[in-house]
Amino acid sequence: MQRFAVVSDIHGNLPALEAVLADMAGRRVEGVINLGDNLSGPLWPVETARVLMQQDWLNVQGNHDWNLLYKDPAALSLSDNYAYQVLDDSIRAWLKTLPASLTLPNGILAFHGIPAVENGYLLETTENGRVRLATPAEISQSLAGAAASLLLCGHSHTPRTVQHKGMLIVNPGSLGCPAYVDNSGSAFVVETGSMHARYAVLEKRDTGWLVELISIPYDYQKAADKARREDRSDWEIALRTGYMREWDEKPFFPPEF
Repeated sequence: MQRFAVVSDIHGNLPALEAVLADMAGRRVEGVINLGDNLSGPLWPVETARVLMQQDWLNVQGNHDWNLLYKDPAALSLSDNYAYQVLDDSIRAWLKTLPASLTLPNGILAFHGIPAVENGYLLETTENGRVRLATPAEISQSLAGAAASLLLCGHSHTPRTVQHKGMLIVNPGSLGCPAYVDNSGSAFVVETGSMHARYAVLEKRDTGWLVELISIPYDYQKAADKARREDRSDWEIALRTGYMREWDEKPFFPPEF
């Protein structure tokens, strides 16, 4: 593929997915790479799965996709458990087909978090309860020797383009979840600052890869209202604002993502 789209971290946000699909239709992309975390969250996991299963996309598995298949159901987070309770066998079978990574032509390596771990952060490091851009040394440590001319990662929900030792690393941001709290270890906040649906379009040129990090408006109120009906005020705040807070208040720390 010389020109393609990259999506990640849809998290069951069907209105955002529909808006991105409509926008892609006008951008002449030859294909789509999906970096995973497709369904977990208090929104529309089944409906989102049905749309994704109809697409001719290249997909990798995210950490939340793995959780839905293999984690002890009693240990699932609120978001994972919401999806787990409603998925049927056909959706589970589709999730099982998703590989941990993809090696593609044009020197492309696609994965969710870091090449060896689905829930690792490649371009971010936790510091003082938030994430910052990782240093070159930290990125090298996370790559653990993995190399490609173009690396595609998600997981942090934060759109970035980083040049690293001759490699270009692109995170398209989250299509469906603009802010969250990671409670997998020491809790920290990730906030993008707006409610847009995000994805990327990449094009191979003689001088290198052109990268468009795209932010799409959509009916985020519909998604936030759904989160409120499911008693998930953390998601409601995130979807309405892009922050884990009500503007100037302290970050909202829910018990689990």
